[in-house]
Amino acid sequence: MDYTCQGKILERSDKEEIFDAIDELKVGMEVSNEAEAYNLCNTYAFRKGFSIRKGNIRRDAQNKVRQRDYFCSKEGFQSDEDLCEVKKVRRLDTRTGCKALIRFTVDNGIWKISHINLDHNHEFAKPEERQFLRSGRHIPCVRAGILGPKVDESTRPTKSYPYLGKKFGNAENVGSTNKDCHNYLQRNKEEMLEGGDGQSLINYFKHKQMEDPSFFYSVQVDQFNRITNYFWRDGRSRLDYDCFGDVVCFDTTFRTKKYNLICAPFVGVNHHCKNVLFGCAFVSDESTDSFVWLFETFLESMGYKQPKTIFTDVGDAMANAIAVVLRETRHRLCIWHISKNATQYIGSHYSNHEFKEHFNKCFHDCLTEAEFEATWNDLIRKFNLENNSWLQELNSLREKWCPAFSLDTFTANFRSSNRGESITSTFHQISTKTMDLIGLVQHYEKKTKVVRSAELEEDFRCKNGMPHLRANSGIFKHAASEYTIKMYSFFENELMSIFGVRMIEVGNDGNQYIYEAIEEGHPRVYIIEYNSATSMVSCSCKLFESIGLLCRHALKVLDLKNFTSIPTRYIVKRWTKGAKKRIVESSDLYESSNKMGKSAQSLRLSELMHEGNNVFTIGSLCDSGTRIVKQKLVEAMKLLESDEETTSMQGNLNKVDDQFVRDVLLDN
Repeated sequence: MDYTCQGKILERSDKEEIFDAIDELKVGMEVSNEAEAYNLCNTYAFRKGFSIRKGNIRRDAQNKVRQRDYFCSKEGFQSDEDLCEVKKVRRLDTRTGCKALIRFTVDNGIWKISHINLDHNHEFAKPEERQFLRSGRHIPCVRAGILGPKVDESTRPTKSYPYLGKKFGNAENVGSTNKDCHNYLQRNKEEMLEGGDGQSLINYFKHKQMEDPSFFYSVQVDQFNRITNYFWRDGRSRLDYDCFGDVVCFDTTFRTKKYNLICAPFVGVNHHCKNVLFGCAFVSDESTDSFVWLFETFLESMGYKQPKTIFTDVGDAMANAIAVVLRETRHRLCIWHISKNATQYIGSHYSNHEFKEHFNKCFHDCLTEAEFEATWNDLIRKFNLENNSWLQELNSLREKWCPAFSLDTFTANFRSSNRGESITSTFHQISTKTMDLIGLVQHYEKKTKVVRSAELEEDFRCKNGMPHLRANSGIFKHAASEYTIKMYSFFENELMSIFGVRMIEVGNDGNQYIYEAIEEGHPRVYIIEYNSATSMVSCSCKLFESIGLLCRHALKVLDLKNFTSIPTRYIVKRWTKGAKKRIVESSDLYESSNKMGKSAQSLRLSELMHEGNNVFTIGSLCDSGTRIVKQKLVEAMKLLESDEETTSMQGNLNKVDDQFVRDVLLDN
């Protein structure tokens, strides 16, 4: 770049070095653009001890800059402010009416100083004070070149400023404040991450892992060593999965706008019947291999604990992967997705009220296979849909969506269509916003905070209030004390509905009773079995098996038998106020998990994490509580160090690590 000074051309590669060489500004000095004009004035001002700001600008008919003024920052006077206006911060009045001015005139793209007034009416800043000049508080190229590598080395921002002070002799020579260095490092880090590079996302995950040791992430690469799939979840998601991981919805309907990746969240339902997030993935394609990797990775992150039920959209690749990886899990199709697809494939019929009534009956009101077959065939014949390929495919998958084929499958009420709508409302912005991968992850994190805040609010409501009881006695009081407010409302609706149930005893062998029940206005007959010796009750509607709440028919029997509380076996912990207080792993879960290898330790770790989380939360409420927890942790560590089995296991791990290091050294 060429710089002209009174007819003399200076050729320098470093702009700062050129500007630093100029002790005085003179009319006729030329630069190539506005940025160089500002830097020239700013460098001069800093050397003298004052700050500048941009002033008047004049443009020609083509909107090109013809003239630009740079003022001393003390030019003019501060305008009078409304003293009645409440402001959090009132800035100091620093204006003195200084007339100092540097004017550039622009001709054919050349910026030339045409007028200068260097008379100031105030004192200049002393050398040790110049670092606080507003326009001088910047990170010039030389400083940035030094700080840049420090970002990669993960140097803390608080150490960057002393580092520069040493490099330039002292803090006064840095030309910026400690805060400026901190801001630069933060901006530089953000700019590095905003590139959308896969490695940047991995670096971001590593950073999250440093903040949260329980944070988990994994990536898959193709044959060319290119990253294709990502999965991540934080530590809180693992705890939530331990509590509510019996039912999972895996949604692949969202695609990132910028990269066209599939954004696939794993979603559950908590004890308030609200969404809870277990993790998320970016998947490059919908192949069986990608889904197999993803489900295996998801299980690994959750201690190999398989859900009881997983809901997905229709897809052969996904179904194949579930059959391979989630062998203990029932695969169900999300009704919301089916309804959405119906508007596309049978839109003209779906808008017909009579058709929709018959169609919905197949999804919600058929409790036997024979009843479904009759209803479905009637639907096809009545609307002449024998040749509709989409309905033919849907019928072939009926065991995955019709309740008649899976009444005993626990769904946590995930079948309801509003659940899918809720997930969509949470993630639809991913498909509309142009974000890089890190931006998408941060968007997911924001949504996670919203979801968890809603759960926290509901926990607070449950802790500090009780629902209004229809009857202040018996089962009503017991249910209100156990269930969350939301689940109590569901239970209360069933309990109040017993008054519309008509029941007769049809069998009795001493301890085992059999009843037939009908609901007023409905012809369907329900069979209820009750054992007086064990207090076990079951109903053919299978509401307890599918949702975890006793149905009105079973409650009718308990009322007949004068129960004043819900039998303990029928209070499902996941729906109670104390759902997250403790995690008790069943023995069968340990057995099935041990087949997977690492899971025994994972499950023990999960249990300890829950117990520890409760202890740490309570201990952190005050200083004395914190001291108690820290003291007991020290005692626990001493006990572990003296335990033979623990030290033996730790020694084995150290041997494995040492061998790994030796193998690496030999390979190199």
